[in-house]
Amino acid sequence: MTDLQALIASLRASRGFAHKGDIGAVLRRLDPATDAGAAGTAMPNGDDCAALPDGHGGWQLLAIEGLVQDFVQAWPWFAGYSAVMVNLSDVAAMGGRPVAVVDALWSPGEAQAAELLAGMRAACERYGVPLVGGHTNLRSAAGQLAVAVLGHARRLISSFAARPGDRLLMAVDLRGHWHDPYPFWNASTEAPPARLREDLALLPALAEDGLCDAGKDISMAGALGTALMLLECSGVGARIALDRLPRPSGVPDWRATGEAADAARQRWLSAFPSFGYLLSVRPAQADAVARRFAARGIACEDIGAVTAEKRVLLSLGETDGGTPQEAGLWDFAVETFMTGRRSA
Repeated sequence: MTDLQALIASLRASRGFAHKGDIGAVLRRLDPATDAGAAGTAMPNGDDCAALPDGHGGWQLLAIEGLVQDFVQAWPWFAGYSAVMVNLSDVAAMGGRPVAVVDALWSPGEAQAAELLAGMRAACERYGVPLVGGHTNLRSAAGQLAVAVLGHARRLISSFAARPGDRLLMAVDLRGHWHDPYPFWNASTEAPPARLREDLALLPALAEDGLCDAGKDISMAGALGTALMLLECSGVGARIALDRLPRPSGVPDWRATGEAADAARQRWLSAFPSFGYLLSVRPAQADAVARRFAARGIACEDIGAVTAEKRVLLSLGETDGGTPQEAGLWDFAVETFMTGRRSA
């Protein structure tokens, strides 16, 4: 069986975890409690979007993503597509529906810009969201891209609403393939456009029907890094059973041994899926939420419980009926993950 401590060490050293840790330094600069003279922000930082009351009981949502430069250079079309897709996922993760897309693009010439724009246009067309404008510079030293999406939610799903006793659900579209050599699970570019739009609409429907108010989309920190962000924002912890995480058919189960099996599982744990969410759901609603995803062919599994203790424990071997391994992934009382502020 996998060495759980070695797996945890590898996750903690990963690029995805490191990028999320960098956010803490920025958030401290926006927090008036830690930066004398700073004005602070009106809304808490840590959600997938800024959420601003619309004055009518709903929320205006604003999401933005910047892509790492090596990705833009190597795959400009897919970078453009992904920049739109990840923002739409952020809006859905907060119970919203997208309204419009804008971009800021830098390129050393028209050729690369054309590929980036083509990717953005393809994603906007497939998801049915207009690209309404942006900023363009075709005389930059290198390609860079940031995309923002405006959305609207009637009821919110938030990173700050997980409660002790909740069930932690992982929903992910496994009808895809790896976008080599990156840890991107692509279930979007070849899927029917109508299915993409209807799948995204699942999240706001869950919020509006009162089935879920806490969650986050799975980001470049992977499923476990995303769980850390959600739990830290809510001031809670969790016990997560690795055996229960849904996975593609090409990723072996945890009983398989060897370096290849370990590498495949590590890649999946670090993957950014084009459709993937962690939801913290009241126990009475967990089955109903899982059925909504299953009805659309999307894998959804109960992977653990949210706890009052501000630690995240991983277990392995529960499904074999024996004594499982257990180890700590993170202790928020000892170290922060994303927020830059330790739990009390």
